[in-house]
Amino acid sequence: MRNAFHHAQASKIEAEIAYGERLLRLRIRDNGKGIDAKLLKAGRDGHWGLPGMRERAQQIGAQLEMWSEVGAGTEVELSIPGSVAYGTSPK
Repeated sequence: MRNAFHHAQASKIEAEIAYGERLLRLRIRDNGKGIDAKLLKAGRDGHWGLPGMRERAQQIGAQLEMWSEVGAGTEVELSIPGSVAYGTSPK
């Protein structure tokens, strides 16, 4: 959400959390300036924001989807398997 305010200059940000036994999903949507398709795909040279997000999601077995269009805002959705998100407590 910080990135949406800081980088996208968004005036409206929506956050949605949905959870069930098998999946935890977090979706952030903003009405900011959007991200160019090339940057959305590869990130910016010397910056680790988008590639780092993808890498961390992959490391935990999550699915990260991002949609954006210049001038139309951005949506980021992270879906984490319930077995990862909720784990189990030690006995």
